[in-house]
Amino acid sequence: MPLQFNTVKLFAGSGSTELAKNIAEKYGKELGDMAVSRFSDGEFQPHFNESIRGCDVFLIQSTHQPTDNLMELLMMVDAARRASAHYITAVIPYFGLARQDRKDKPRVAIGSKLVANLLVAAGIHRIMTMDLHAAQIQAFFDVPVDHLDASIIFVPYIKSLGLTALTIASPDMGGSYRARGFAKYFNAEVVICDKRRKRANEIESMTLIGDVTDQDIVLIDDICDTAGTLAKAASLIMERGARSVRAVCTHPVLSGKAYETIENSALTELIVTDTIPLKHQSPKIRVLSTDDLFAKAIMNVNEHGSISQLFKID
Repeated sequence: MPLQFNTVKLFAGSGSTELAKNIAEKYGKELGDMAVSRFSDGEFQPHFNESIRGCDVFLIQSTHQPTDNLMELLMMVDAARRASAHYITAVIPYFGLARQDRKDKPRVAIGSKLVANLLVAAGIHRIMTMDLHAAQIQAFFDVPVDHLDASIIFVPYIKSLGLTALTIASPDMGGSYRARGFAKYFNAEVVICDKRRKRANEIESMTLIGDVTDQDIVLIDDICDTAGTLAKAASLIMERGARSVRAVCTHPVLSGKAYETIENSALTELIVTDTIPLKHQSPKIRVLSTDDLFAKAIMNVNEHGSISQLFKID
């Protein structure tokens, strides 16, 4: 007896409208009809303008700042549950608060665990996200997690550059495993920038571990926030004799003076995805789309197929 699949409906949150449209187009469906009513005091209420009873619903919303994006997603999930959706998947291309994944000092919150609790309490059956800041965040959920890997998007682009002396770099010790993951596709060496922070978003010192002389360097990171770490790393690498330096970052948070910092840095280019929409364009920032990968992942989830096969790189 063939498998029976429920009707799939895709909906966009306010923070990911453009990406959601592109995902729906790649999937071959129109976005579902929903709206968000807004009150003069800032309160809002999402509502579905079509029946979703018995449907497999995919709610697409990154939870970058402002925190309204997270609250809107939680309310979308609650509305879908109350409207008798059969299965609710929160598609969160960028999972906000992921840097708060542990208690690294006394009397602090573990924000990513709190968000996981809120999403499950709201009624999700599954979460789909990309390049979590720490892979162990998946364990915060008591529902299935599809953790997509952006290397499937970045590696072909890096190959297309034809860099003849490629070395992969990590901007900090914590990201070394991510850098090694990229290096294996190119049989490349890895160098590490060991940084010491005074406080959040402020670097006290940085040391380069490894030789970059006459090399084309590609820095690998998951989040670019103020761009201070990448700019400092790029400057240090060029001072040590590198031929060029680029950076690959999945999530372009780009807060504060990040755009100015990038444009004034030694970086040839910053390569990001569209998990977070850019505030404005920059000649040094290249955006690669995640729409096809998310569309295929949604299709595989609905058809009970494998997600891991989507990460195979030729």
